[in-house]
Amino acid sequence: MLPYRLLHLSEEFEGGLMSDVNVTVTSSFERKVFIRTYGCQMNVYDSDRMSDLLEKCGYHTTVVPEEADLVILNTCHIREKATERIYSEVDDFRAIKQKRFADGQSMLIAVAGCVAQAEGEEILHRAPVVDMVFGPQLYHRLPDLLERAGRGEKVVELDFTAEDKFASLPKASQSALKSRGRSAFLTVQEGCDKFCTFCVVPYTRGMEVSRPVADIVEEARGLAESGVVEIVLLGQNVNAYHGIGPHGRTSDLADLLGHLAALSGISYLRYVTSHPSDMSESLIAAHGSLPELVPYLHLPVQSGSDRILNGMNRKYSAQQYVDIIGRLRISRPDIALASDFIVGFPGESDTDFEATMSLVREVGFAQAYSFRYSARPGTPAARMKAIVPEPVKKERLAALQGELSRQQWSFNEAFMGRVLPILLDRNDRRSASGRLGGRSPYGQTVYVDAPASLYGCVCPVRITGIRPNGLLGVIDEVSSPFGGPAL
Repeated sequence: MLPYRLLHLSEEFEGGLMSDVNVTVTSSFERKVFIRTYGCQMNVYDSDRMSDLLEKCGYHTTVVPEEADLVILNTCHIREKATERIYSEVDDFRAIKQKRFADGQSMLIAVAGCVAQAEGEEILHRAPVVDMVFGPQLYHRLPDLLERAGRGEKVVELDFTAEDKFASLPKASQSALKSRGRSAFLTVQEGCDKFCTFCVVPYTRGMEVSRPVADIVEEARGLAESGVVEIVLLGQNVNAYHGIGPHGRTSDLADLLGHLAALSGISYLRYVTSHPSDMSESLIAAHGSLPELVPYLHLPVQSGSDRILNGMNRKYSAQQYVDIIGRLRISRPDIALASDFIVGFPGESDTDFEATMSLVREVGFAQAYSFRYSARPGTPAARMKAIVPEPVKKERLAALQGELSRQQWSFNEAFMGRVLPILLDRNDRRSASGRLGGRSPYGQTVYVDAPASLYGCVCPVRITGIRPNGLLGVIDEVSSPFGGPAL
């Protein structure tokens, strides 16, 4: 499951990812489309791939919703009250659509992604202004869906198709790839077979499916040729990857990472999000043997109580999790660890919560995603009766976040004065002077006073300060620019 609330992390991710991706259709006349993306990194990737597909259909980009002939809301169902937020957003677009109609122009509104999969036809009942509803496994059928909607049909497509979605998508153009910058997401696995009792992912994304190694390598090679130097592999349960590799044999994630590390131009590899039960010995070893694989791992534990882990159907014990961390640190002693925590799961006692705090103190985390439990309709946990009162949840979350914040601050302090290779691929929105930012190999966001000409470069940065969700630094004039994954 991909994280949705990034507490203790960088500002640009707090509250969940949200971006505007845009494209346009040109047939006998020019059309434009506006895609709004909510939620996890995989949704960002999906929106990019929708853009690639629509570009092949003749679509052109717009950043202005009022110009759009087509609006796609690519939704996420992980967040609490995510569904109600989408209905509110649709209501905003209703006014835009009405104005366009009054001006003699058209607009189609589509709800895609996980809320679409969960809500289905209910979206059309509650928001008749919507023209298309389709799940995350069906966006490769967009040309057909658009044709049907253009004829006035109300389109609802929610099946988990047996066809290979990725094989049906066109190869992205070099211009489209270049527009994504120097770091790129690449989905290698979708769905989840774990059925954690609190999670909606198996119901909205389906069962685990892995792409063939050759297809992933081909896409990664195209990214590298467009100037990408860092690839982030995505999956709801990415370390369960088991795609068809060379000679028809099944490859695991460690083998896939080895193939990608061999590509010219790719200097950094990351992957999210993993499940402890699928942390194989070969993958643990890869953290020590592949210099391109950054020393950072997001490995959700959720709780330190075996009783709660059993109620969550997590399929491992707290000690098994600690043992995995121990083996990882033997393989890569400087690895930075991030995790997920849920407090207030049904039936959680003070003793259970203290077990979580004990695990946190024993392991030590560089970053963490922590949140209060909230029931997701349709999940087994939503039917559990032993509800933890909200004031207790809040108190426990505050205590947990206090310890996690102390650990993150201590971890960051250890980098003062060090020089790290930073891919400067974002702007600091808090800075009026045009400060640049990037991600360190260890997962921190680092902001640097640097000229705009260094945007997109991997630069040696000396760490000079700490702020709550990242580091501050300066370009180190003594060091040469990094050409690869030197740490």
